[in-house]
Amino acid sequence: MTTTDPDPATDAPADLRIELRIGGMTCASCANRVERKLNKMAGVVASVNYATEKAKVSYPAGVSPEELVATVEAAGYTAILPTPDPEPGSDAAGEPDPARPLRDRLLVSTVLAVPVVVLSMVPALQFTNWQWISLALAAPVVVWGALPFHRAAWTNLRHGAATMDTLVSLGTIAALAWSLYALLWGGAGMPGMTHPFELTISRGGGTDAIYLEVAAGVTVFILAGRWFEARSKRTAGAALRALLSLGAKDVAVLRDGSEVRVPIDDLAVGDRFLVRPGEKVATDGTVVEGQSAVDVSMITGESVPAEVSPGSAVIGGCVNEGGRLVVEATRVGADTQLARMAQLVEDAQSGKAAVQRLADRISGVFVPVVIALAVGTLGFWLGSGSGAAAAFTAAVAVLIIACPCALGLATPTALLVGTGRGAQLGVLIKGPEVLESTRRVDTVVLDKTGTITSGAMTLVDVHVAGRESREQVLRLAAAVEDGSEHPVARAVVAAARSRFGSLPGVSDFENRPGLGVQGVVAELAELPGLPEPVRTATGTAPITPAGGTGRIIAHAILVGRPSLLEEYGILLPRELVEAKERAEAAGRTAVCVSWDGWARGILVVADALKPTSADAIARLRRLGLTPILLTGDNRAAARAVAEEAGIDPANVIAEVLPEDKVGAVKKLQAEGRTVAMVGDGVNDAAALATADLGLAMGTGTDAAIEASDLTLVRGDLLAAVDAIRLARRTLRTIRGNLFWAFAYNVAALPLAALGLLNPMIAGAAMAFSSVFVVANSLRLRGFRSAVPTQR
Repeated sequence: MTTTDPDPATDAPADLRIELRIGGMTCASCANRVERKLNKMAGVVASVNYATEKAKVSYPAGVSPEELVATVEAAGYTAILPTPDPEPGSDAAGEPDPARPLRDRLLVSTVLAVPVVVLSMVPALQFTNWQWISLALAAPVVVWGALPFHRAAWTNLRHGAATMDTLVSLGTIAALAWSLYALLWGGAGMPGMTHPFELTISRGGGTDAIYLEVAAGVTVFILAGRWFEARSKRTAGAALRALLSLGAKDVAVLRDGSEVRVPIDDLAVGDRFLVRPGEKVATDGTVVEGQSAVDVSMITGESVPAEVSPGSAVIGGCVNEGGRLVVEATRVGADTQLARMAQLVEDAQSGKAAVQRLADRISGVFVPVVIALAVGTLGFWLGSGSGAAAAFTAAVAVLIIACPCALGLATPTALLVGTGRGAQLGVLIKGPEVLESTRRVDTVVLDKTGTITSGAMTLVDVHVAGRESREQVLRLAAAVEDGSEHPVARAVVAAARSRFGSLPGVSDFENRPGLGVQGVVAELAELPGLPEPVRTATGTAPITPAGGTGRIIAHAILVGRPSLLEEYGILLPRELVEAKERAEAAGRTAVCVSWDGWARGILVVADALKPTSADAIARLRRLGLTPILLTGDNRAAARAVAEEAGIDPANVIAEVLPEDKVGAVKKLQAEGRTVAMVGDGVNDAAALATADLGLAMGTGTDAAIEASDLTLVRGDLLAAVDAIRLARRTLRTIRGNLFWAFAYNVAALPLAALGLLNPMIAGAAMAFSSVFVVANSLRLRGFRSAVPTQR
């Protein structure tokens, strides 16, 4: 899909962006070559990823996508333009398995090569004319089995380039050619010739030495490495494909009062659609009818289903586990949270960290240097009088051992696995450069509302006077508050309904702005030992049913500030005054409750700490980070939250205006700190962008998410712990991969040049290096969340 990014300064279209699928690449040098060719075009900036086989290209309006394709093809590779609006998951489902042709070629080559290797390694099995049988078996392996390497080497040669395939092709052809020469014109073709197998090179070799086992064995080893590599790369991208496949394929839309099933692509914003139990929610939307529990674990990582009802937001791809829902679509196609998650993951997988850019530069010149080294090795051994066989064997070992594939795979495979695993846990990494930031961060700035706290008022305590019942105080207060839309009233009502279910009815309700609410609640008083009285909705007079008496009492209830109670001459007793002062000192809201002329209790309401915040902050400390609370709330409220969450009061920055949050982050940076910022609101967006590392709660605003480097889909501070741990571990994996890839070549090339490495062993080791790098990256799939229930 081609997109245009507008230039905010001129309102004119800026560079266009396109993603090309590149074919024919066989190693990191290929990717480097395609990238160089594209970047030579005027105004074009390209990044080619060997692991994903894609090129991210930014190009000016004067360049057409067809010209980009032509440039790639001129370099000897293929390029495919993106198809409009691809079906989610189609990449995986619609394309043949790239590992299948390699597997078939590997199987046939292995069957032919094994007898050759066995005969060459075990002199006791070398019957008369065994060498000619070996030639008959090895020749198809080198010619047909290694054909992909020869074809790529020839293509590169035509374009004046050399890649890893050049090394493999040269090495195997040279081994076969030398063997043919020794068999036809040397002494190797004589009946009864035996060929000892040694892992070290004798400097006295002659024209009776053949290397058919090297030619066939190296081909098989490298084919095996390519096959494992192809399979591993496909496995590494499985998390992204699984993410893409979560979306529904069709949906039941309500149109003109009837149900019509249409493809998901036909769904539009504003359409209402049905979600039956067990079905996936087709797209992001708002519930308009029905109540249910929705399994959000695939999107957010939360193991507990979310309860939804009219007005609740639902995410496309989640599964409805309960009742029938009618949902109004609010986002469709690429705008949905699932699609944006997938795009973030794929963008991150396609990028390059600083360490990988260094590897790319090295691999770009590596092959020509190796060829020069092989030629120099050949000349040195010939000049030293050690014999043509020893010289030839050392040169071939140099060519084969020097495969730069491991360098090219070190970063992309770790990113593929790391970002994919992060998506499964509700952590979206926007790019590889983010990994570098997580390593340096030493301070984490936490927004209070919606990040550490729930962002909604919650009843946290009930204090009563004397022997009053806490349940009675809450129930009667909530009955009157039910008529108010104030956030504090909503918190009281929600707590009461969760505990008691229904609430008593209210008459003469009055909202007193700035003071509170008042009303009359009719409550049945039952006398002990008398039959069950008749219940009525209203009335204050005693009602006498047959066989007994009962009485309904009307309570005049006041709920609000102390000044509301004082209007009626009601004063708080000392115990309630002290409870109120303690609550306010902690930055909480105290609500007074009275009836029948007496103060009965205090309801304490606050923006409560999220259940996992204290644990998450303790874990952040263990990661070497200093947590700092940044909030616009008053200092008392901020300190109370900090104390409850486990943050040092000295690290509280309170009463900060939204526009001053950037200044607070910059001040910390000026002190020499490397700052991570965690937030969720529009007022956090600028600070998130200013921080060295921005982490946005996925439950927050789009502005915050766009400004961040990491998105925490779960909306849980423990996700921030997961994000930093996963990013650091991914970076360690990348660095470990690069270390072993560099160390392997640095250690192996001198051994090969000194004649201490058999070419076949070199081929096996070279293939193993690529497999090792990919297998090491796949270990990231075992990363476990800080939440014990996460998998």
